[in-house]
Amino acid sequence: MPRSLYGKLALALLLLVVLIGLTYGAIGFYVTGRFDQEARQKLHRSLAADLIKEGLLAEDGTVDPEGLEHVIHMLMVINPSIEVYVLDAKGKVVSFSAPPGTVQRDVVDLGPVQRFLEADPRFPVRGDDPRDRDGLKVFSAAPVGDPQQPAGYVYVVLGGQFHDSVTQMLAGSYVLRMAAAGLAAGLLFAFAAGLLLFRRITRRLRLLDSRVSSFRVAVPEVARADIDLSGAGADEIDRLAGSFDAMAARIEEQLHSLEDGDRMRRELVANVSHDLRTPLAALHGYLETLALKGDRLDLGERKRYLEIACNHSTRLGRRVGELFELAKLDAKEARPQCERFSVAELVQDVAQKFQLEASRKNLQLHTEREKDLPLIMADIAMIERVLENLVSNSLRHTPAEGQIVLGVDTAGRSVRVQVQDTGEGIPPEELPHVFERFYRCRHGGQDEGSGLGLAIAKRIVDLHGGTIGAESKQGQGAVFTFTLPLESTD
Repeated sequence: MPRSLYGKLALALLLLVVLIGLTYGAIGFYVTGRFDQEARQKLHRSLAADLIKEGLLAEDGTVDPEGLEHVIHMLMVINPSIEVYVLDAKGKVVSFSAPPGTVQRDVVDLGPVQRFLEADPRFPVRGDDPRDRDGLKVFSAAPVGDPQQPAGYVYVVLGGQFHDSVTQMLAGSYVLRMAAAGLAAGLLFAFAAGLLLFRRITRRLRLLDSRVSSFRVAVPEVARADIDLSGAGADEIDRLAGSFDAMAARIEEQLHSLEDGDRMRRELVANVSHDLRTPLAALHGYLETLALKGDRLDLGERKRYLEIACNHSTRLGRRVGELFELAKLDAKEARPQCERFSVAELVQDVAQKFQLEASRKNLQLHTEREKDLPLIMADIAMIERVLENLVSNSLRHTPAEGQIVLGVDTAGRSVRVQVQDTGEGIPPEELPHVFERFYRCRHGGQDEGSGLGLAIAKRIVDLHGGTIGAESKQGQGAVFTFTLPLESTD
């Protein structure tokens, strides 16, 4: 729970409530004490002057023992919490009403006394407590004799040790306990109400976090994003931020894909226009020549022109067919119709199909295969198309007296097929692009290929769950390898 946003808010609220309770208690205790001191000092402000009037001092300004004893007895009956001291003009304690040995200070600072005697002092004014070396107490004071040049002062502490002991006893009283209990109950109620409010406020955030988490699970690309959500302090907001970053990365990736798709579309239009324009122009030219000069051409010339026009028409049809085939594969309209067959026999059949063309170009074309090859589940027509494209590619790029080898063996849980030639090879900078559509290597002169054969082969292998790749060293031929899993992926 503390890892969730609600748990963190609840913990923060608890700490805040405790802090408020402690602060309120401290302020209340301080204010109550100050109020009590101010009230007692204002109430007994004239007490010292009244004691002088009651005959505490003799006519010569000294303390009258009998008068002091009478006053102490009267004060103990009326208010046992006060203590009476007589100070000289310098603040030295010359007489007091406390028991012998209890006075700890011989001199009282007269600064607070002077402030107390001002016309409108700011209460409470606290002065030295003679019975405590470090203590300060509220008091009442009055000058003895002439107020301008007093012979001394009557100094009455309004909260003596008896008052302190009674205050300590009252600190554990029922009323104070009830007040503390009331404060605690109020704080607990505020804490509970805050928890309910926080839970209600964070409800929509929890629901949003749940929906986003469900989206992350449902979309593998977002779920696999490299976003760390396992931190010790990860809560709903952290998870939302991580999910947002993952989705933003995915959207950015899709935007790049769309840009690449748009670029490929423009290249497709340009390449298709170029590939179709050349045979169309040639076809149109020869047909136009036959239409305009057919009567003036002999039979041999007309036949040659017609053959050239048919060749361009065939080339044009092949280009259009490859475009439609790749479009169907990209749109996933062509699904593999899998059946169990022997790849080795298919390789042998394809080799025989191209044997005549290889002989015409003075090339050696043969097969090598591993014994006891297992059968695979795949679309035999599609795999045949892959082999035809790879062999045709090797035939175009292998010079006379060269050699093309079709090999078949097993590689783990897959069957591996290789088409190796001794042609001109592929430059290293062009090798990563050979499976891109309309990409044709720039070496080796004019290439009659459309740049779609290898792209079609790759798309077919991908649909079967296999892999395809190429290796080559320029001038030493190329090796095209594809693998097919032994189990069907349909």
